[in-house]
Amino acid sequence: MKKPSAPQESTSAEPRLYRVVATRIQALIRDESIKAGERLPAERDLAAKLSVSRASLREALIVLELSGIVEVRGGSGVYVSEQATAQSDVPEVGPGPFEVLAARRMIESEVAALAAKMATDSAIDAILTAVLEMEHHHEDRASNEQADRNFHLAIARATGNTALVGVVDYLWNQRGSLWHKLKEHFQTEDLRVTTLTDHRKILEAIASHDVAGARQAMRAHLERVTRTFSRG
Repeated sequence: MKKPSAPQESTSAEPRLYRVVATRIQALIRDESIKAGERLPAERDLAAKLSVSRASLREALIVLELSGIVEVRGGSGVYVSEQATAQSDVPEVGPGPFEVLAARRMIESEVAALAAKMATDSAIDAILTAVLEMEHHHEDRASNEQADRNFHLAIARATGNTALVGVVDYLWNQRGSLWHKLKEHFQTEDLRVTTLTDHRKILEAIASHDVAGARQAMRAHLERVTRTFSRG
């Protein structure tokens, strides 16, 4: 009897949502004859026209900016660039920022909860050191971001679980070009100040061994970042 053949795996992965939306924006530019130098509809109107969320639209616009197809001008809007005539492929630039934030919200909330249960005095000191570094380097964005990374990794280390340290490190490293361009356009001074306040609350909950409080503080922090980047 002939053995049944194993099902073949698909050789092509599903395209990321931001690429699908970006392709639709390119089609809209072409179909509505929006010329180089002209402004696209406002984000709210464009999201409604394409029936997508503001977050998905924003990711797509940023990847089109990275491709040189549009130009995002803060406080003014999104304009078709001179290079838009070449219908170039939308690049694959890894997971979208809101994908990463959703994963972090799910995982790091539980990491913070476990850290509150397991943290030793020295682990709490390491988290405090990262908070103090962020405050000290508030005006130096590169150093501030490194201290931010140290903060989240210090919390993961406080769990005593090296696999969780690896997961948090992996998620942090998914913040690629799309994330950094989004942050460049939409991170505000208010968010930077609020981030420090959020980190202090997370630290206090972990230092008090408040498991539920640490989980909620981390979730609230990452939800706040998501709201800022999706709504501006």
